[in-house]
Amino acid sequence: MNNTESDTKFLRVLGRREVLALAFGAMIGWSWVVLSGTWINSAGTGGAIIAFLLGGAAMLLIGLTYAELASALPFAGGEHVYSHRALGAGASFVCTWAIVLGYVSVVTFEAVALPTVLDSLIPGLDKIYLWQIAGWDVYLSWVLTGVGGSIVMTMLNVRGVRMVALVQTVVVLAILIIGVVFVSGAVFTGDISNMQPLVKDGLSGITLVLVMVPFMFVGFDTIPQVAEEIDLPFKDIGAVLMISVALAVIWYSLIVLGVGLVLDANSIGTSAVATADANTQIYGELGGTVLLVAGLAGIITSWNAFILGGSRAIYALAHAGLLPDFLGKLDPVYRTPKNAIILIGALSMIGPFFGRPALVWVVDAGGLGIVIAYAMVAWSFLVLRHKEPELPRPYKVPFGKLVGTLALLLSIGMGMLYLPGSPAALIWPQEWAIVIGWIVIGGILYAFARKK
Repeated sequence: MNNTESDTKFLRVLGRREVLALAFGAMIGWSWVVLSGTWINSAGTGGAIIAFLLGGAAMLLIGLTYAELASALPFAGGEHVYSHRALGAGASFVCTWAIVLGYVSVVTFEAVALPTVLDSLIPGLDKIYLWQIAGWDVYLSWVLTGVGGSIVMTMLNVRGVRMVALVQTVVVLAILIIGVVFVSGAVFTGDISNMQPLVKDGLSGITLVLVMVPFMFVGFDTIPQVAEEIDLPFKDIGAVLMISVALAVIWYSLIVLGVGLVLDANSIGTSAVATADANTQIYGELGGTVLLVAGLAGIITSWNAFILGGSRAIYALAHAGLLPDFLGKLDPVYRTPKNAIILIGALSMIGPFFGRPALVWVVDAGGLGIVIAYAMVAWSFLVLRHKEPELPRPYKVPFGKLVGTLALLLSIGMGMLYLPGSPAALIWPQEWAIVIGWIVIGGILYAFARKK
């Protein structure tokens, strides 16, 4: 492709605070409100915390490979840049298209989560019955709420990264304050007996939660995606990335602890929004409402971050000639990859038509794409350590070969959890249909781009 400087230059406007808010806000999202009960039901409070600590440790190792590569190759597109340089064009497309599946899945998750949380805040949102999917009644008003949210978030991202960064920083701060108040209240008013059994269904239960962990922690990798828009020393990019992962591990573990202390097993089993119900137990109806609003804020932070990161990944693929040219164009006014943003927004609008069951489907399907990308980034890390030992690495990971090998093995291990025969295997046909459909879409776009 022949692009002028004005076609390709992003604006470097993201400081340390904005980058940390971007990654941490991406990782916490809304799932801590809506899925905490599912985690405890699956593994018990202790089992769920163990799953997050194990998964978090794996994410920290994987994050180290990202941190080094992001500081060494600070270009838009993250995974695409590393895998292309180490493994070539074909592998780069597989790696980046896989992570984009994860990003689109999160954005779709938020498009479904928005009417879910508003339904809890505004009773009677369900109007004009459409159909039933997996035992869930889908209503037109519910669908339109999700689609409308997608349109608003897409337009916000088209208008530029400055606006996104400001919204992200303010909202993440509000979520942190509410989260600290919730956990503090749970520790002082909760009952340890509510946490029995501490570990449910042993290794099988922990595995059911562990398979969701990659989806919960996806978000630190939005930092490499926007590397060309970060105004920091390259070494600091890697450091901020690692801090964001550590904060997310602490956040999820404390939220699970808080819910487990406050709600008994029966209450958790019947709750659709367990964290909000736990806060209601502590602070009354106002407490539950405030926490649902925090969940709504989490939807915004996650939505923002993954449209931002996903669009840059698509832009990088298109810029390399691996996707159609129109997806690699920057808006002349806002300097954003407008067409890539619109594509992600349009894909996310499909989710609300499937109702609330789509929440779990996209979590699992997107998780597989995420761990595939993580494995290929770890592989690229090892290859570049061997092929280009003199490449300047401002954030150089000690014991690089060991860290890269462990990250690769852990990613492969997590990927195997999604395959048939595992207790947490993808569900046929819904979740496999998402994965297969994504492969088909990618194959068509890749073939079209390469032919042209």
